[in-house]
Amino acid sequence: MTAVTVPVEIHLKGRQQILDFAQMTKILREAKLISLGECGCRKRVKECDAPIEVCLGLDKKAEGEIKRGLAKEVSLKGALEALKRSHDAGLVHIAYTFKEDETPGYVCSCCSCCCHSMSGLVRFGIPEAVVASDYVATNNSDTCINCGKCVERCQFRARKLENDRLAFNRARCFGCGVCTSTCPTNSISLVKRH
Repeated sequence: MTAVTVPVEIHLKGRQQILDFAQMTKILREAKLISLGECGCRKRVKECDAPIEVCLGLDKKAEGEIKRGLAKEVSLKGALEALKRSHDAGLVHIAYTFKEDETPGYVCSCCSCCCHSMSGLVRFGIPEAVVASDYVATNNSDTCINCGKCVERCQFRARKLENDRLAFNRARCFGCGVCTSTCPTNSISLVKRH
């Protein structure tokens, strides 16, 4: 493990953002170059069987990853397939934007059991202090059948079944959209975060 020293009164500018499937698709379509590499967190920690080859580099960052042999160039179709594979596995898309860039340079598909960023977000549950998210989930309790599928998929532990009824903690929701795609009654949707 390598230690990093950050001098006092130095500011590091970067931003992490949780993106849903539609937002990610748009970003991939706008990229000129895309790389696909392995998730270093899951490869090292090995706490789950989620796909490993799902980390995406975009444009300048993709070029650097390819040159260093850490990733391979992939077509838009290949990137969208990796995105779908990671979404189907219940992984959360976290985009990293650095100070010199207007758009994300890297997008990781993360799980809360292996990935350092995700595990911290889940453990401390303070999304507004750590990561940006444009959306939050909303539930239609009239159509919800309390099946628990969304509970199984929620990486942030914002959902649980209490006395066979869905309990949703909106404050823990990061708006990733992983719960929406498997709800059998379409009772969950994403709305703009205020």
